Amino acid sequence: MSATTTRLPGCPGWPEDFAARYREAGYWRGETFGRVLRERAARHGDRTALVGGTERSTYAQLDARVDQLAAGLQALGLQPRDRVVVQLPNIPAFYEVVFALFRLGALPVFALPAHRDVEIGYFCEFTEAAAYVIADRHGGFDYRALASRVREKTPSLRHVLVVGDAGPFTALSSLYASAPARLTEPSPEDVAFFQLSGGSTGVPKLIPRTHDDYIYSLRASAEICRLDTSSVYLCALPAAHNFPMSSPGAFGTFYAGGTVVLALHPSPDVAFPLIAKERVTLTALVPPLAMVWMDAAKAGRHDLSSLQYIQVGGAKFSAEAAARVRSTLGCGVQQVFGMAEGLVNYTRLDDAEALVVNTQGRPISPEDELRIVDEDGNDVAPGETGQLLTRGPYTIRGYYKAEAHNARAFTSDGFYCTGDLVRMTPEGYLVVEGRAKDQINRGGDKVAAEEVENHLLAHPSVHDAAVVSMPDAFLGERTCAFVIARGAPPPATALTGFLRERGLAAFKIPDRVEFVDAFPKTGVGKVSKKALRETLSARPAPR
Repeated sequence: MSATTTRLPGCPGWPEDFAARYREAGYWRGETFGRVLRERAARHGDRTALVGGTERSTYAQLDARVDQLAAGLQALGLQPRDRVVVQLPNIPAFYEVVFALFRLGALPVFALPAHRDVEIGYFCEFTEAAAYVIADRHGGFDYRALASRVREKTPSLRHVLVVGDAGPFTALSSLYASAPARLTEPSPEDVAFFQLSGGSTGVPKLIPRTHDDYIYSLRASAEICRLDTSSVYLCALPAAHNFPMSSPGAFGTFYAGGTVVLALHPSPDVAFPLIAKERVTLTALVPPLAMVWMDAAKAGRHDLSSLQYIQVGGAKFSAEAAARVRSTLGCGVQQVFGMAEGLVNYTRLDDAEALVVNTQGRPISPEDELRIVDEDGNDVAPGETGQLLTRGPYTIRGYYKAEAHNARAFTSDGFYCTGDLVRMTPEGYLVVEGRAKDQINRGGDKVAAEEVENHLLAHPSVHDAAVVSMPDAFLGERTCAFVIARGAPPPATALTGFLRERGLAAFKIPDRVEFVDAFPKTGVGKVSKKALRETLSARPAPR
């Protein structure tokens, strides 16, 4: 393979012929995150960039604080390419820290507030992290105790930096130097940071993103989503997650010169007053949260009229639910289907209702290459369901220090094997049918869990549904539907009869229905089907 654009050891990069093509086409413009913020401060200095709690920063103020913190981090001994695990909630310090690291050339490793010893210990050890940035406490959890345990086991971890009461560690507030330092700007083709893969088993793989590829993604996203200086983005999901970071997210909003408003919790009780006060124009939600918001909006206690649209992604948003957004929240909906590894698809804001409700959008870039293949790697017929493969100007060519896994996750010609089951409409839009590993093999008949969930959601007594497999000695697997009811749960037979009436094939009718009050969630708010499957062993089967 020819020389690659990524220079950090352990990070596979784009072959040079691809990189040259992306530059020539104008996708990679040689921008860096530090320079983007500097230019926005010069252009929009007096505009509000960031709102979090009682803190408000203009672009000029944010840029100045980033300079001061970068100088303090340099004085502490942090150097370009040092890895720094950042585990902060949705507070202004999150952006000050990561932009300071960008400006210094150090590499944030984005952890989520829900991560604990296993994940944080792995991130610090695997990346040989030099520093770990935390809040003192959040959500009733003391991160300093976690940091103490991790530091004992990680020789490379020289510094723990704390927002708030630092205890035995270093207070982040003490590092804002009075004068900026002389810094060498990183190359646009260098790795800028590491994100986490969304795998459901084991510890996440680390995803290296460069300044060039990621800024292209957020710039194009901001254009598709029509962001400008009047846009006000509510970051309700965890700030470190890819969706609220760049699709278009907070970074896309900064690129456009808009305002980012931070919510410490995505619940309607927290988010709705912020929408009313700050005149929020858009936000990003995962499907379960979107449905909670729609239910809460019926009370009409808050003015949500500034919302132009909500984005829903992270998992498939059912057609039944998408069709209810305008009548309940009073705004449009944009479906988003993407992955931290790269590819992002959007329904467009001027799309016909049928496309917005029934599809998960089309890719950002003309250079996004898609293949939909069967289990043997052969392209399926147009309109058929298969596994999605992709490559393009913002889709990585490999995980960090994961040579063996990369051989399985990427084809020899550079396509990323997403694990998503999709089909493509005649208009070129994708419809997500589930995950390959979520597919239930019921005695040789394949059941796509999300198809059954979509039908269940059409029942007036169903608030949310999640279909999982359960082991069966005869068929190999049977299906179980976990259901959150609206009000009193109906008889299980009412739901299975309803599905039959809708014309669902008999083998797709759930073999078992369990009513629950809530679904277990992953760290980014998705339904944890792994946890649901585990609960079945503790629940005797109904007779």
